[in-house]
Amino acid sequence: MNIIFYNTLTKTKEEFKPLEGNTVRIYTCGPTVYKDASIGNMKSYIFMDNLRRVLKYNGYDLKHAMNITDVGHLVSDGDEGEDKMLKAAREEKKSPLEIAAYYTTKFFEDLDRLNIDRPEIICKATDHIEDMMNFVQKLLDNGYAYETSTAIYFDVSKLDKYGILSGIDLRNQRAGARVEVDKEKRNPYDFALWIKAPENHIMKWESKWGLCYPGWHIECSAMSNKYLGEEFDIHTGGIDLIPTHHENEIAQSKGCTGKIPARFWMHCEFLLIDGGKMSKSLGNTYLVQDLIDKGYDPLAYRMLCFTSHYRNKLNFTWDALTSAQNSLIKLKEGYSKHKEGEARVEENVLAEYKQKFLEAINDDLNMPVAMSVVWEIIKNPTKSKQLADLLLDFDKVLGIKIDEPLKQKQEELPEEILELIEKRKKARQEKNWALSDELRDKIIENGYAVKDSKDGMTVEKI
Repeated sequence: MNIIFYNTLTKTKEEFKPLEGNTVRIYTCGPTVYKDASIGNMKSYIFMDNLRRVLKYNGYDLKHAMNITDVGHLVSDGDEGEDKMLKAAREEKKSPLEIAAYYTTKFFEDLDRLNIDRPEIICKATDHIEDMMNFVQKLLDNGYAYETSTAIYFDVSKLDKYGILSGIDLRNQRAGARVEVDKEKRNPYDFALWIKAPENHIMKWESKWGLCYPGWHIECSAMSNKYLGEEFDIHTGGIDLIPTHHENEIAQSKGCTGKIPARFWMHCEFLLIDGGKMSKSLGNTYLVQDLIDKGYDPLAYRMLCFTSHYRNKLNFTWDALTSAQNSLIKLKEGYSKHKEGEARVEENVLAEYKQKFLEAINDDLNMPVAMSVVWEIIKNPTKSKQLADLLLDFDKVLGIKIDEPLKQKQEELPEEILELIEKRKKARQEKNWALSDELRDKIIENGYAVKDSKDGMTVEKI
């Protein structure tokens, strides 16, 4: 059966086939590991996981690379402001590499909690500095880059077209770079490839241009080229990466190889919180751990993501998550009832269910329609182990562990207990173990049991 994906590059749905053989080569923009990943970030990685699972379900092999940005990345994704890694290091009184190691571990813990399959290749920016330098040199050799006293810039005017992905009009764009606007730039919209480090800059490397550090965009171009070649099948990321990061990746690759690196560009839409933007100032930047602390299984959030297409915004509310958790419970109960059933189901009925499910997932990962097929099977009055086996087969795509019980049941905790939990989480993050123990005792005094594990802290009524 044909697979159809929406391609941001062409603004249309297209039939997908690998460029070479049976192996699909994918590149995903990974996290900048200077803080915890939010559930908004995780929406993009659940989409990435769905893509992987659908391709594997269709019999393809995968060669998938994802970067870990542990070099630094400026506060604005438009390439300006203070370096996020250095800002976090200063605030937490740690080295940038300590910050990166800590949040990288937490990121992968969250992937595991959400049952997100890991790409075959995980590539850290700090392990690929030489690859980036070589890429920059190639751009200089090809005439697409130039050196100033502060940086090496990509010359956008040398491209036949800049803005091929986003349709951006350079005449309406303001200057942006990983350093303050440089008067030596040829064009205000040229972007930095390689920055000459100020004396007080912590992360810097020896190069032929002196002590320097890489621009944000160059790492993805260098690493995708190294592991996947000059042209590969799919590039994924959040929709916020289109106008700057992915546009600049395309520019860099065209300047280096003359080619657009990926044939398909696939992007996941934003997560809304109560109909609005997720924001630290609004106090609604939720983490996977926050869901667990409130008594939800992380896979309930995965279920919630299946209620909306990946190219549509998803509105997160606690009521919606409760509904998703209840649905997850019903799915698991429905699977168990079919597993215990002894009735026989006609092969043509099973084939029809499978056909409908496959048509849905192969139509640009249409998970809401795929889930409607799953519910048809759950509600089938004929209880049959054949239907249970079919649901287990579908779970290769769903990834909800339909044959396993929930890790924990949702339970409303009193506001004063939730406040103590939040304070204890902060104390543990700051390694204030004395305060952590004190807060644990207060929770216990109020009639709740506290359990710490690698999956985080759980609190239950005694």
